[in-house]
Amino acid sequence: MTPKTLLLLILLVLFQTLGFGMSKSVDLPEDEFARRRAIFTEELRELNACAILHAAPVYERNHDIEYQYRQDSDFFYLTGWDHPGAILLITPQSTDESKAEVSFFVTPRDPKREIWTGPKPGLGEARLLPGVDQSVSYDEFYKYIAKLITGYERLVISYGNNSGFEQEFKDKYASIRNHPVLVQEASSLLKSYRLIKSDKEVKSLEQAISITSQSLQDVLPLIPSLNYEYEVEAEIEYGFAKRGSVRLGFPSIIGAGKNSTYLHYEENHGKLEDGDVLLLDIGAEWDYYSADITRTVPISGKFSPEQTAIYELVLKAQTAAIDAVKPGITSRKTHDIAAEVITLGLIELGLLEGNVKELIKERAYRKYFMHGTSHWLGLDVHDVGGSYKSDGKKHILQAGMVITVEPGIYISESDDVESRWWNLGIRIEDDVLVTPKGHRVLSASVPKTITEIEALMQP
Repeated sequence: MTPKTLLLLILLVLFQTLGFGMSKSVDLPEDEFARRRAIFTEELRELNACAILHAAPVYERNHDIEYQYRQDSDFFYLTGWDHPGAILLITPQSTDESKAEVSFFVTPRDPKREIWTGPKPGLGEARLLPGVDQSVSYDEFYKYIAKLITGYERLVISYGNNSGFEQEFKDKYASIRNHPVLVQEASSLLKSYRLIKSDKEVKSLEQAISITSQSLQDVLPLIPSLNYEYEVEAEIEYGFAKRGSVRLGFPSIIGAGKNSTYLHYEENHGKLEDGDVLLLDIGAEWDYYSADITRTVPISGKFSPEQTAIYELVLKAQTAAIDAVKPGITSRKTHDIAAEVITLGLIELGLLEGNVKELIKERAYRKYFMHGTSHWLGLDVHDVGGSYKSDGKKHILQAGMVITVEPGIYISESDDVESRWWNLGIRIEDDVLVTPKGHRVLSASVPKTITEIEALMQP
């Protein structure tokens, strides 16, 4: 990393720590997007690169019916624009300050279409975005591109998962004289920025978490009187909607009994039976930022002895893992701690046999705990960053990062397991902000102990 790049990253952290926000369209201050673009532009300048980012496409569900629109996260991160038919072009001009560095191509307003859809933003609104040098009609993109990207060594690009644009662009790109030779995915650069959350981003996460927490607490007392997983799902998602969340962070996972042992169960149509547990993995989205919270509760309102034993073990593992979160540890540390606690506990319960160190080395715990403990959280519920940095080393936690901590134990029917443990899945998940001196559990308001959960579920 060059000194200039290091300085830019330091500036980014300072900007984010000071809490500069986003656009009014998502109820955040307008200048945060412009600041992000300015910092990103300086990195591009150092790389002798230009950047093109395309908005997400509209997906058709079936004839004349479209899925609810959701912007590509990288595109939103740099623009705050939550509408399709848009392209962001950044062309750092190191020698001619009169040229545009930030060009925004958007679909003009269409009065006839707006009779059906209502008003949509267009060129006029795009021109008002801070830090945008020129706003141009989307269909004129190829008239400008050859002139603007000529001479750069590198093109940084995101197609926004728009396969139509990707193919069209690749076909026309080859015909541009003196086009950049090196092509790089925009996400490979942006992920280092997106990993560190600003104060405004944290506030959006907190709001998403608050909505999720309140909706969960609303539904817990109802569960003993409900009959099916989808009834629970409906109550929770109604809670999200009435509190202003415009979409889910991800499809709700509501698994009862045997279904609690499937890690990403999808159906949500099983029956609720007394004596079983119900696993709820849910998250509202607010200003494009997603909560991700899991709680497991007894359908009857009271945990059985076996459920209590497994629940307390998972909670012990989670508590130990959360306690370790601080700047300087690897992103893998939470999993190593949780795996050790769970392995020891499974031995004590008779579900594993052998030497603790050997079992951990062999990862014997994966029979019951087969997923990782943490992932990044932000604009995407499984946010950018990955398990390792670009140099192949594990990420080191820094202040401003947000992770989940979610150990679990899942026991399916098996010949080598006593039937009293069968069809029991327990996962507990919280959202944790890394702070300069340690951590803060953003979802601390969500009831978690057995005493708290049972008290809420009583009539």
